[in-house]
Amino acid sequence: QVQLVESGGGLVQAGGSLRLSCAASGRTFSTFHMGWFRQAPGKEREFVAYISWSGGNTYYADSVKGRFTISRDNAKNTVYLQMDTLKPEDTAVYYCAADPRLTNIVSPHAYGYWGQGTQVTVSS
Repeated sequence: QVQLVESGGGLVQAGGSLRLSCAASGRTFSTFHMGWFRQAPGKEREFVAYISWSGGNTYYADSVKGRFTISRDNAKNTVYLQMDTLKPEDTAVYYCAADPRLTNIVSPHAYGYWGQGTQVTVSS
């Protein structure tokens, strides 16, 4: 099993950067696929980025491609989301998610483990 705790959210001006971290407990972190999702008020939770258990494969939503970078350090049981050139529409609660056997990397229903989320607010 794995427990996830996000950090690094905050208030930033448009064009700025933030780096989110997701610390995982459990010895099997390196075998889990990881994802980042976000949810804005009144909207459904949406996929942001994915990274495979080895870190060798990544995938991004079109809305963040070229601005966000997902990475992981299995020695530190941590996955990161570097967010650059932030826009007001990036404002949301950001969640990290994990699953050992993904059937659909963009569907929140495919991930069995979730963190509590961290707020990101981008001012214009």
